[in-house]
Amino acid sequence: MSAGPDLLYSEAEEDLRAAVRALLTDRCDAAVVLARQETDEPYDPALWDALTSGIGAAGLLVPEDLGGQGATAREAAVVLEELGRSVAPLPYLTSAVIAVEALLGCGPAGSDTVAGTLAPVASGRSVAVLAVPWSTAAGGEIAPSVRAAADGRLDGQVPAVADAARADVLIVPAHGPEGSALHAVEARDAAVTISPRVPLDLTRPIADVGFDAAPTRLLAGSGDADAAVQRALLAGAGLLASEQLGLAEWCLRETVRHTSERHQFNRPVGSFQALKHRLARIWLDLVSARATARNAADALATGSPDAPVAVSVAQALCSGVAVHAAEECVQLHGGLGMTWEHPAHLYLKRAKSDATALGTAGRHRSRLAGLVDLPAPMD
Repeated sequence: MSAGPDLLYSEAEEDLRAAVRALLTDRCDAAVVLARQETDEPYDPALWDALTSGIGAAGLLVPEDLGGQGATAREAAVVLEELGRSVAPLPYLTSAVIAVEALLGCGPAGSDTVAGTLAPVASGRSVAVLAVPWSTAAGGEIAPSVRAAADGRLDGQVPAVADAARADVLIVPAHGPEGSALHAVEARDAAVTISPRVPLDLTRPIADVGFDAAPTRLLAGSGDADAAVQRALLAGAGLLASEQLGLAEWCLRETVRHTSERHQFNRPVGSFQALKHRLARIWLDLVSARATARNAADALATGSPDAPVAVSVAQALCSGVAVHAAEECVQLHGGLGMTWEHPAHLYLKRAKSDATALGTAGRHRSRLAGLVDLPAPMD
């Protein structure tokens, strides 16, 4: 009888958490994040350098022989829990997880190019972004909207790419004369146009990306390209659950603190039975969310054949838990929760944005039904 997944945090994972939390507490508190939303530069380059170069978090999923830390999705999940708690405006999920997994999934066709692209991403010196719409889910057919000419140059447009404005390198799925392929494109090339959209979540901007005969480097040819993109989207969705978990945990902790300090009728409002029940509901949801998020991270880390099931279960649950916790945080803060100065709105916007990222909860439930051979209800 095989052992079940290990949902507990190891000592090394707790040490990593402590390092990341200390950095974010010092450099990414609510006031700092709010102040950045009122500027034209939502990202914090100094914080990114400290997280990636100082702590080495950018290369957690990269093997040591390719310049990384040789860790697993479990460690990356811990980082994302802490980033979710701070709604940190950093391209960690898009670059250090999704783009890295896409590069690691490339076959031998562009091995030298892959290694050359991966090394600076693993060190944090370069940010890579997979150029697909942020709503794209794993498991479905992906029809590239970009075409590759015989000389490898790209033409087309990809809508709503998360963190494209921060990218140094774009990892672009494209259809060419020999079928699907994966290309690396320098984001600052004159043939690339990045047009920001107005996002709901200002801490993770999105943009439309256009290519007009853009020069490329081939990363993966037909066959390998589709598998690499699916691998990246699966890992992204699985570890997004950890970000949603961290976000929901902050919302609960902050709401408990506020309702313990806020008094009405000479009593803390948190002592009122109706509020106790609402907070208890969030806590119970968090227990389930933590279990599913950890299960997804462990399945990805161990290469379990059940990873698609674990990921869809995690997303089907964690998405709604994060939104509910953030909504309750805003409501139970009363008028204070509706102000710009209080960070509750940042968490609600991130939760709502995450709920449509990498597949909605409904999309993952539908996929889960197919994975476990559960027939759809008859009309």
